[in-house]
Amino acid sequence: HNQKLAALRLASFGQEAIRMSRQQKTAFLTGASSGIGKVTALSLSKAGYRVIGTSRTAKPGEIRDGIRLIACDVTSEASVAEAVAAAHAELGHIDLLINNAGFGIVGAAEESSIEQVTALYDTNVLGVVRVTNAVLPIMRAQASGRILNVGSGLGFIPAPFNTHYSATKHALEGYSEALDHEVRGFGIRVLVIEPGTTATSFEASSVPADTPLKDYDRLRVGYNIAYAKAMEAADTAQSVADTIVRAATDKAPKL
Repeated sequence: HNQKLAALRLASFGQEAIRMSRQQKTAFLTGASSGIGKVTALSLSKAGYRVIGTSRTAKPGEIRDGIRLIACDVTSEASVAEAVAAAHAELGHIDLLINNAGFGIVGAAEESSIEQVTALYDTNVLGVVRVTNAVLPIMRAQASGRILNVGSGLGFIPAPFNTHYSATKHALEGYSEALDHEVRGFGIRVLVIEPGTTATSFEASSVPADTPLKDYDRLRVGYNIAYAKAMEAADTAQSVADTIVRAATDKAPKL
């Protein structure tokens, strides 16, 4: 009798754990291995979300710095489809998508080859489209969801020597705002996060233009001085993550 009672209690506990797991909010976050993405993943976990992040170098079953990571290359449709399917299977539902993966190019517009610019758009714009297209059917079936696209202040106030990066973020603004109107009827909202200068590894990992021209060296000196001053007053990754958490949980979300 005691064994049967213990088994019933264990089964009841298991069912309650499953029910609670299904009720807990979930988040899928690209570019979660460093910078804003890493801090955001940890902040969402503290806010009560079950979080799965992506990294191009993640290994099966990897937990890095407390973050559950799965492999995903946002420039590959097959990789995106596999990652989203794996996250959905593990989480059971996807309440929040954060498109954070991206990189920058520093240099004058004509200093970048078409190949370099194409790679930038493939990650910063088409990467967002690929991941969003993979997650939207899940959110439509749920009749709920929120998508946060990490843009930039350069997405509405462009700056010299960031021309192509700024252009990708302008594209992301237009895409996000139009998409929000299309999916509101399904209970889904789309928001753009617009950080200013931020002290993260992203700044250090931005790539230089691949065809530098000496003609721009004089102007570049002035830009570098202004940029250094901006970095002295840069936001922290945590301040951006805090904004993302507020946007994720805001009952009246703003574009």
